[in-house]
Amino acid sequence: MAKRNTLFVCQNCGVAQPKWLGRCPSCQSWDTMVEEPAGPARRGRTSAPVKLTPLTMALERPEVRQRTGLPELDRVLGGGLVAGMVVLVGGEPGIGKSTLMLQAAQSLGGDGGRVLYVAAEESARQIGLRAQRLGLAGRGVELLADTALEPIAQAMAQGGYHAVVVDSIQALKSDELASAPGAVGQVRHCAAELAGAAKAAGCALFLVGHVTKEGALAGPRVLEHLVDTVLYFESEPSLSLRLLRAVKNRFGATDEVGVFEMGEAGLAGVSNPSAHFLAHRPASAPGSAVCAAMSGTRPLLVEVQALVSPSGLAMPRRQALGVDQGRLHMLTAVLAIHAGLDLGGHDVFVNVTGGVRLSEPAADLAVAAAIASSLANRPLPAKTVCFGEVGLAGELRAVGRSAARMAEAQRQGFGQVLTAPGKTAAPADLELLSADRLDQALALLW
Repeated sequence: MAKRNTLFVCQNCGVAQPKWLGRCPSCQSWDTMVEEPAGPARRGRTSAPVKLTPLTMALERPEVRQRTGLPELDRVLGGGLVAGMVVLVGGEPGIGKSTLMLQAAQSLGGDGGRVLYVAAEESARQIGLRAQRLGLAGRGVELLADTALEPIAQAMAQGGYHAVVVDSIQALKSDELASAPGAVGQVRHCAAELAGAAKAAGCALFLVGHVTKEGALAGPRVLEHLVDTVLYFESEPSLSLRLLRAVKNRFGATDEVGVFEMGEAGLAGVSNPSAHFLAHRPASAPGSAVCAAMSGTRPLLVEVQALVSPSGLAMPRRQALGVDQGRLHMLTAVLAIHAGLDLGGHDVFVNVTGGVRLSEPAADLAVAAAIASSLANRPLPAKTVCFGEVGLAGELRAVGRSAARMAEAQRQGFGQVLTAPGKTAAPADLELLSADRLDQALALLW
């Protein structure tokens, strides 16, 4: 067998060695030598003319999007698939990545297109059983059960597919490298080759990736730089909802969230996620506030819960789930100084139900109201929605997209909205309460 022409390259400093070393001889870093195929020798510059494209011509080309048939997936992708788009989908084992990809492949293939589904971890029979359980017809979808990179790239080059799904990238192996599947060099090399083949063929490519114990995508971070879009599939263990987030998207926004519900027939998009997030909200319970948040272009009503309890520690605890920990420390200080709440001897716990993460400052007022409600042991009005930014001086600041937030509150049957003064008028049958300062807002709630 011919010897493979590979080198071991340090991922920190880039020095190359003919064999693997535990420690880089240049930068002295441990476990940074990764096998990579040796590139061809550099050749001199050619005299061929360089082809340039004017920016005005590039702007005239319309962006054609292809719908996947799953509205929630299209929302996170930015409106649909773009030709040559490479998408990396990550998530915990068993969360539904393969189910989502198989349903998307069936939707794309059922519209007259051709889809290649590469089963690198399962047999074709296993994929067929899953499709039968989901009630999929299988039209337009072709299966390739192989772990070798070369046959997959060859099929992409000659197949004329609209989309290709590789499940998963960690199971592929290239003959150019001697390392085992899942190694850093193998994952990066296979992903780069498939991404190049997809862009050359003009087809969309989905790469399913594993996640580590910390929740990050397994493999080198450079894998995220090779693709156009990185999606994370998440869920709460106690809920049937699945949240699809975009942490990188060259063709759309990165703050969009797709909401799915797992059932016997697979994943179904949730068109009204606010009702799901508020379905189990306790009635007349202290420490519960409803926040009107924006997830990309979609308004969401979520429940913010707070628990304030006496602390026996010298430094009381401040714990946040779904909101920024530093912002919770800031809000507790503002409540103590400008609202007169005695939180110095109390532990404060804040949680956003449903696994939603609130990263925008518009959630400040709802978090502060929930904390004040728990400390006073007085429930907030059941039909009131809060949103607004809280400043260090105790002032309330208006936030963007107020009209969309209030329209969503009205659609869900709420009767009051508490926020900072602004120019947006409240819709009919919705009472607008506004306050300039946090203490005034808390007084209006009671």
